[in-house]
Amino acid sequence: MKKRSSDLFIRCLENEGVEYIFGLPGEENLDLLDSLSKSSIQFVSTRHEQGAAFMADVYGRLTGRAGVCLSTLGPGATNLATGIADANLDHAPLVAITAQAGLDRVHKESHQYVDIVECFRPLTKWNARIERASSIPEVIRKAFKISQTEKPGACHIEYPEDIAREVCEGKPLDPKTPRRGSPDQKSLLEAAELIDQSSRPIILAGNGVIRGRASDALLHFSKKTGIPVAHTFMGKGAVPSDYDLSLFTIGLQAHDYVSFGFDQADLIIAAGYDLVEYSPSRWNVDRNKKIIHVDFLPAEVDEFYQTAVEIIGDIQETLKRLSETVQVVHDTSTAKVLRNKILETAGRGIRDSRFPMNPDRVIHELREVMNPEDILISDVGIHKLWIARHFQAHQPNTVIISNGFAAMGIALPGAIAAKLIHPDRRVVSVSGDGGFLLNAQELETLVRLKLSVVNIVFRDNGYGLIQFKQEKTYGRSFGVSFGNPDFVKLAESFGVKGYQVDTANSFKKILNEALRLKGPSLIELPVDYRDTFQQLMEMGNFICPM
Repeated sequence: MKKRSSDLFIRCLENEGVEYIFGLPGEENLDLLDSLSKSSIQFVSTRHEQGAAFMADVYGRLTGRAGVCLSTLGPGATNLATGIADANLDHAPLVAITAQAGLDRVHKESHQYVDIVECFRPLTKWNARIERASSIPEVIRKAFKISQTEKPGACHIEYPEDIAREVCEGKPLDPKTPRRGSPDQKSLLEAAELIDQSSRPIILAGNGVIRGRASDALLHFSKKTGIPVAHTFMGKGAVPSDYDLSLFTIGLQAHDYVSFGFDQADLIIAAGYDLVEYSPSRWNVDRNKKIIHVDFLPAEVDEFYQTAVEIIGDIQETLKRLSETVQVVHDTSTAKVLRNKILETAGRGIRDSRFPMNPDRVIHELREVMNPEDILISDVGIHKLWIARHFQAHQPNTVIISNGFAAMGIALPGAIAAKLIHPDRRVVSVSGDGGFLLNAQELETLVRLKLSVVNIVFRDNGYGLIQFKQEKTYGRSFGVSFGNPDFVKLAESFGVKGYQVDTANSFKKILNEALRLKGPSLIELPVDYRDTFQQLMEMGNFICPM
């Protein structure tokens, strides 16, 4: 039976298993919205398109299925760009849908028209304009397939308004997921031989381990071989932080203690490692490390990442088969010395009673209060470095950090998506005062959806990370200070419960109360980064403890 193409479009999205569409309504997507209103998909109307894209981004990262965001044409579409780019570089599956003017006016100067397909081409894995209603099933299936295939990323569909109201026939295509390839036996044997011959191997675990659901296989491989594991910011939780061969996080630009493990390693096993997170030029400065590349795709070409062996295929299967093939159990004593030194520095400021608060203590108390399965969403700023370094993850996908595109403003929208996906888990967003105000309008979305999310705002009245880098480079800072609203009153104006921390000893009590609250809350937390800056400066003078 013939129906509007917008009805077919929505049926195709339902067929892909879409649960939510995050976005804003517009004149040019009226037909699509009307069809959406009669579907099983929940439309989450946001207060800015960037917030919608960030929600889709985090949805994709947590579920492995493409999050979907929607906008109208022109300025609505361009507002999606930052979140789309973030998903693409962070390798989170996302499908963006933008409305467009009718095809009868896209060839000329026209109100609100810009070529969004061309605008988004460098920000996506694939994108296309629907020019015939009959192509809808193919375009949607292709967008989701490409978006969700390793390495996942963003795809974009442009949907002109005249095509949306066109009458057509058609049905969704079968959304089969292709099986990931198995690793090559010869590569496995070559890798196993290198591992057996090495004296100080180390594993670098990236976000691909989590995307590939390979955390258990990685932990088993490390235990069987005695090889320690360091993870990237986005690889947090790849192995539990209390595992005795976990060397925690690598990724600070400063030379942290974990960096000594890479300095002395003669073999790096890079599992699910995305170069976009942390350049190999920082851990393979002399270009002399032997590298085993374990990933779904061949290695990126980089002069600091010249691989000895590449094992291409399903990461989980690769690690299981390596566990069966490697013979040598390596000595763990030096790795445990290094781990103890890292833990020693991590505890430096946790009892500091100064106010404004030392971030070390804040992060320590956050970890004490939150359950292992609870989810922390970090915004981008200097606090992100300290969350990556000190907040310990016990499970995959419980600490979400953007470290590919690393876009400020992701925390609050991301926390909304996380709570929708996991309503039974407690969700906390942590932002700096700079990043929070980039998407503070989504507090209204949080209230409307009645989601119990705790938003912590680190207030230092400036762009702290840029200030540190300016002072380190030039001995002074410029253009990094700003004023702030009363965040408690701002929260309350949206209907959010606001808390003001006024002593170091009150934070933990307030956090516990906020986490018990039915409904959203915001905690304004003055912080003092001076000790953080000092620790970053000291890293250049650390002495290798091994």
